[in-house]
Parts: sequence; structure tokens; C-alpha cells
Amino acid sequence: MTTIGYARVSTAQQDNANQVERLTAAGATKVFAEKRSGLDGERPALARCLEYVREGDTLIVTKLDRLARSTSDFYRILQGLESKGVAFKVLDDTAVDTTSRTGKLVMGILSLIAEFETAIRRERQMEGIAKAKAEGRSGGRPALVTDEVRSNIQRLRENGLSIRGIASEVGLSKATIQKALAASTARAEA
Repeated sequence: MTTIGYARVSTAQQDNANQVERLTAAGATKVFAEKRSGLDGERPALARCLEYVREGDTLIVTKLDRLARSTSDFYRILQGLESKGVAFKVLDDTAVDTTSRTGKLVMGILSLIAEFETAIRRERQMEGIAKAKAEGRSGGRPALVTDEVRSNIQRLRENGLSIRGIASEVGLSKATIQKALAASTARAEA
């Protein structure tokens, strides 16, 4: 049975040495450390850590928020650990410890809360979509190239302005300007 640690701080200016020291003192023989926001979906050290742990290992962190920033993220990670037969402990919160009966109970409760939050969020999302549809609105971002913008692009082009100049003038990318002009040409030819 091996103890593996994971340490994380949110920015490059912060130092995770204290976490690494505490994890090592708690018995971690290998520590994966990184400087990335917990909200960042790309946490390479965490990915390597979760791939590295094996059945019978214990993953430890100093605080729960070092591992995950949301209950759904935590629940996903915890399910992955459980499926591999890996225990989990939080040094600053002894109730979060899947190696004990009480810790397993707490984890079960946290898992149920995560599922509940997910169900509520999904329900609210569906209500919002239904309301928007009833009001005649559709999802997605609003179009950048409205009829007014399209007319402005066409006018600027007819006045001899370059694609780059038009892009600078209307605040859109050159590719967007080219697409808008192509669509205007296609409409005129149809």
C-alpha cells in the first residue's frame, strides 16, 4: 500500500512547498504538484496522479479544495478512485477518509449531495430552455454579424477599404469579414 500526495496552488506566484512538506510528513512517497487554478479543466499533474495510483494506494491532499473546486468535479474524481480501489484522505478534514467506516459514510453523503446538486442544476437548465423557447428565443451566442453590421461591411468594401481595414473598423476578425462578404455575394447572385 502506497500513499500518494497531490498538491496544488492556483497561481504561478503561489508556493506549494508547504503542501508538499505536509503530504510527505503524512507518509506520501510520491507527490504530484502543480500551479493551476482548480477551475482549470487541464490539470496535467492531477491527470498523471490519477493515472499513477493503483489498487490499494491512498491518495492524500491537504485540503479538499486542492483536489476539486466543485462537488461534481470531486464526485467524478472520487468515482474514478473508487473504481481503481484507491482510498482517499484529506489531512485537514479527518471526516473525509475512505479508509474508515465513518469516512465512507461521509463520502456517501457527499456523493448524494453532488447527485442532488446535479439534478437541480439540470432541472433549472431545462426550465430555462423551455422558457426561452416559449418566448421565441433560441440558444447560443448572439450573432456578431447582424444585418446592420453586414450592410456596414458591404459599404466599407464598396468604398475600397481592405479586409484588414474593415476588420479594424468594425471590430471583427478578418475571417468573419471574409465570410460576411462571401455570404453577401452569394445572396446577390441568388
